Amino acid sequence: MKHLLLISSFATSILLAHSVTAQEGPERRRRHYNAQARAYYRGPVRFTAGGGVGLYSGDLGGLSENFPGGSVSLGLLYLLRPHLVIGAEGSYFEIGAKDQLPERGLAFKGQNITGVTFLRYELIRDESQFASPKRGAALVKPYIKAGAGLLLYNPNAYIGTKRPDQNTTYLRPERNDYPALAVVAPVGFGVVLRLSPRVNATVEGAYYFTTTDHLDDVSQRANPNQNDGYGIVELKMEYSPWGR
Repeated sequence: MKHLLLISSFATSILLAHSVTAQEGPERRRRHYNAQARAYYRGPVRFTAGGGVGLYSGDLGGLSENFPGGSVSLGLLYLLRPHLVIGAEGSYFEIGAKDQLPERGLAFKGQNITGVTFLRYELIRDESQFASPKRGAALVKPYIKAGAGLLLYNPNAYIGTKRPDQNTTYLRPERNDYPALAVVAPVGFGVVLRLSPRVNATVEGAYYFTTTDHLDDVSQRANPNQNDGYGIVELKMEYSPWGR
């Protein structure tokens, strides 16, 4: 199942990477036109790497009950037209939480892998994306994003109020097929900071809706009618070998 997730999550990445060979070829030089008949070039491909924190939302509670975990990500971005960027990203992150109901006293930790594709819409105009810019490149660009993908999740529930350690005894899983697969739909907001023609820094926060109520291995023990979700906040670096 892990192999299925990895193949699926990077299928779009492979397609985007294929366009790398066209960056200095005919596709790179071909002009496209927006609704105002302004010429622009598609691309270039940008590679991304990020790190941050994963946050859980589900049956056990919200932010105040969280045991935040680390996250890392790798991805690709490709400019389709001014304002609009397509991307693909693979992430590993950990989440955990204690119970909001002391009498129930549950807690969990989870290890997760995601692969998503998304569209990113930049809210202000960046003249560097046009063939004949009228002014310098935008130094700060806020954006919104939405997408879809797959999640491979592997939770462990236990009784307690603190993070697990080597002495923690885990409860019997509610399912016997962990790690399990679910569909995710991220929505988010971020800000791009232009550091150079080749390098950007991005601060991004996204919430991921899921199709599972077992992200915490607490469903039948709690509310089986409401799916879990999670958030990821990361600092990312974007790099393009071709600049712009």
